[in-house]
Amino acid sequence: VQLQASGGGLVQAGGSLRLSCEANGLRLSLYTAYWYRQAPGKERELVATLSSAGGGSATNYADSVKGRFTISRDNAANTVYLQMDNLEVEDTATYYCSAQIHSRSKPYWGRGTLVTVSS
Repeated sequence: VQLQASGGGLVQAGGSLRLSCEANGLRLSLYTAYWYRQAPGKERELVATLSSAGGGSATNYADSVKGRFTISRDNAANTVYLQMDNLEVEDTATYYCSAQIHSRSKPYWGRGTLVTVSS
């Protein structure tokens, strides 16, 4: 099982990026998907959640990104996305995707992708 995160980079404040998390070895539509981030010197923060329940469309966001970030999935591509708009310097962090089939199961993690937002 592998989760491959990509799409990070350097962007100016106010810009946009789309992160991708492609799964190999599992059917991502069956899993609740998460995007986390960790900035230097800070604890890991849960940014967005996309539940597998209820048709797989229930989402939840951290207050700091609500209205700017959108999590979605493409089942055919077995990929989860994080669309990040109106980026702020404070969004600078390494972003990680994770997938968990139920709350008691061990989650799978992808390697991080670095997002740097310049002022």
